[in-house]
Amino acid sequence: MPQVGRWYSIRCYKHNGTLHRIWDRGLVVENDADHIVVATRKAKVVEANGRCWFTKEPAVTIFSKKEWWNVICMLKKEGVSYYCNIASPSIVDRGSIKYIDYDLDAKLFHNDEIKVLDEKEYNHHKNNYLYSDELDVVLRHQTQTIVERMKERAFPFQDDLINRYFNRYLDSKKKES
Repeated sequence: MPQVGRWYSIRCYKHNGTLHRIWDRGLVVENDADHIVVATRKAKVVEANGRCWFTKEPAVTIFSKKEWWNVICMLKKEGVSYYCNIASPSIVDRGSIKYIDYDLDAKLFHNDEIKVLDEKEYNHHKNNYLYSDELDVVLRHQTQTIVERMKERAFPFQDDLINRYFNRYLDSKKKES
């Protein structure tokens, strides 16, 4: 059970078990039965090929423990943008939050525009990694559900909530100083 106020790495895998991407650390600002909420600023990201980069914007990421998604909420000057990964429910193992990324993504821009992304990549990996028909149904249904939540601005697509989570991160950082 992740502890609020502790740092955890974030590890993203592909369906075949290969490591896809690692974020060096995120601070847990909330943890309940359904979600783990992590905040980051200038997080170091390491790709599977070894390439390293740092995130540009502060972010709050909400990992679902029960549903097939996680959402990166990027705090930009013009407002919060939401990038939803259709992914396995997240688990915590040995100081890391872990999930399997299934390529389908949906993005909600600060101006309420919604885009579903990476459908070609999803279809390629579906064939390559042999996703079952049952898994395909779950992932496509979850994508539709997420798009509906985006349209309604239902949890977790709520700017005020995301800003409150990020303020918890800032408060925690002040206590460390």
